[in-house]
Amino acid sequence: MRLQISTQLAIFAVLELTASEGRQLSVAEIGRKYAVSSHHLAKVMHVMGRAGLVSSVRGVGGGYQFTGNVRRTTLLDVVQLFEDLSSANQNGAIAATPEDQTLREVLNEIDDIVRATLGSITIATMRKLVGRRSNGRDRRAKGTLSQRKKHLRAD
Repeated sequence: MRLQISTQLAIFAVLELTASEGRQLSVAEIGRKYAVSSHHLAKVMHVMGRAGLVSSVRGVGGGYQFTGNVRRTTLLDVVQLFEDLSSANQNGAIAATPEDQTLREVLNEIDDIVRATLGSITIATMRKLVGRRSNGRDRRAKGTLSQRKKHLRAD
């Protein structure tokens, strides 16, 4: 699955904000780390602010803080702010042949799996995965993400 740049920036920003609990980060600080435009990132942060995931403080020393719950907020909560994750529904683009109907069913099932997977991965889980990778313990991740998630829950 390919994500728009805005979606990726939103996920990166949430991960940065949750890594610095209680500390505010400016758009410029986050933007420097990921070498992205502060202007583009500010738009992303505005969308997340309207959704209640982040709050902003203006002025000297201001910035953004994550206001969600890292154990309840999922990747789906962030991704669906920027991506249309509704099931494929082509209205009359192709004749409704049995092949077309079957293909739509398969694609809808794939969309359902993507939504379920994104909805099962919390920001806390992502923080643990990032922490392990940055500590060098998970350089060559073995097993699937779902296997690693089970292992993380056991920690």
